[in-house]
Amino acid sequence: MRQLLLFLALVICLALMPLVITKVYVLNLIILICLYTILSHSWNILGGYTGQISLGHSTFFGIGALIFRYLWTLGIPPYLALCGASISSLLLASVIGFPAFKLKGHYFAIGTLALSMIGSITVQNIFPGVSFPPPQFLSKYDLVPIYYMALTVAVITIGLVSFLNRSKLGLAFVCIRDEEDAAESIGINTFKYKVISMTLSALIAGLGGGLFSFYVASYYYYVPFELGWSFDPVLIASIGGAGTVAGPVLGSIVFVILKELFAISLGQMNVLIFGIVFIFTVLFLPKGLIGILEMIQGVKTLRMPLRRGHDPS
Repeated sequence: MRQLLLFLALVICLALMPLVITKVYVLNLIILICLYTILSHSWNILGGYTGQISLGHSTFFGIGALIFRYLWTLGIPPYLALCGASISSLLLASVIGFPAFKLKGHYFAIGTLALSMIGSITVQNIFPGVSFPPPQFLSKYDLVPIYYMALTVAVITIGLVSFLNRSKLGLAFVCIRDEEDAAESIGINTFKYKVISMTLSALIAGLGGGLFSFYVASYYYYVPFELGWSFDPVLIASIGGAGTVAGPVLGSIVFVILKELFAISLGQMNVLIFGIVFIFTVLFLPKGLIGILEMIQGVKTLRMPLRRGHDPS
């Protein structure tokens, strides 16, 4: 209950932010944090909870951006176009989910990486040009509606993952992650739950792609399909703590802030820095930053003095 109240208070503060802070830079940072939170949580459902390491999320992200921009240029309101973007990603995941889950372990990761590369190359060939938003939007470009869309989608995503974290569905995902053969032996239909995990993951990735298309005024069509959108959520979830609700949020905050600092001071070298950070995180912090916080909390608990009247003996 305490965590829920704290989360609601934070959401209210963020909702009031545009009324207090007018600096475009700050609003941009929060939008990016929300965007990466959505994308990393979409990967977290499939990779963190279900244990299926996907490197193909750029395909779902990209198709969401593509469909959103197409519907938006037809005059459909942004929130309805966003729903269309997420549904298109869900349908794509449903189509590829059945053959993809015939692969296991690193074969699944390689297969989804191949899907990402095929998607990127295909879009570059079919849509070589630049995508522009509707003229009426471009003339009145404003970050505030984008900010509230980003915040809304991020809150919905965190709420969904929090629900999964406490549900039987989420428990089935974790059982598959921990020991797939044992999960099958106790009657869990692993194939069914992996497909459900894939569709939920893709649905959220489609929302992220639609948000990206709403946020970035113009871009080459292939940009949302680039492999970075497949690798970044893996990095963010690993830094923050995969398989947790707060981990991708914390990882997104750290990632966006460090990326801003490194991009200014180091340029393209920031990619190498993040690669080194990822390696050290995997080797020495398998639970990510959440693991550090849990360790600190455990130390504090051990150091708490006993109340009067309580004798450990």
